[in-house]
Amino acid sequence: MTDLDDCYLAALRILNYRFNSSSELKRKLTAKKFDRKLVDETIARLREEKWLDDERFAGAYVRTRMMKKVGPLKIERELHAVGVDDETTRRVLRENGGDDRELDDLNALCDKRKRLLLRRHGAGYLETAEGRNNLAVYLLKQGYDAALVQRVVKETRVLED
Repeated sequence: MTDLDDCYLAALRILNYRFNSSSELKRKLTAKKFDRKLVDETIARLREEKWLDDERFAGAYVRTRMMKKVGPLKIERELHAVGVDDETTRRVLRENGGDDRELDDLNALCDKRKRLLLRRHGAGYLETAEGRNNLAVYLLKQGYDAALVQRVVKETRVLED
């Protein structure tokens, strides 16, 4: 077995675990001490054989993260961190999201967080500036647009049991 075959098999084992972007896979193979030229040849072969596709990876990643109510800004940062280019990221987010879905996800996440804050701090907590700030900061950290978060927090009402 040649070094190229070893690199290819290592890449398939990595991809068997989960989808990876090209940059991620290149980094992982380089960390396994494979020669750069071998890594590049392996990546090209995997793309040719359709084992490796950044657009497909990004689409699956976005759908998975959106199901967990992660906002588009955070997803965009995460995809950028794993080496997916900006154009692919924007296209996949546009195809899989939308303003209505983003607002629905944000409202669902807001309701869930409100319940937790009410259990933890009591009924009047969300009526205070501290409570609303706490809620807004959490939603912003989840990757939602600041103007949308501000609107949802402003419209929020304490859940009635």
